[in-house]
Amino acid sequence: MGFLIISLLTWIIPVAAPFTPFSTAVKAGVITGAIVFAEVMFWAGALLVGKEVAAKYKGYLNPKNWRKEKG
Repeated sequence: MGFLIISLLTWIIPVAAPFTPFSTAVKAGVITGAIVFAEVMFWAGALLVGKEVAAKYKGYLNPKNWRKEKG
């Protein structure tokens, strides 16, 4: 479950990176590295916690499901 949480938190880096004072090349590398790292952490966590938990977690993060009513 920790890998899934780390994956979620890692997605903050690509959002914040453009506002840093580093060069464009460094920003591009950091953003790419963060995205790849987040995906690896998500799938590693998915393998450890199981397919059902990972699908449920991913469903919570999908903006399409945010306004759907439960029931």
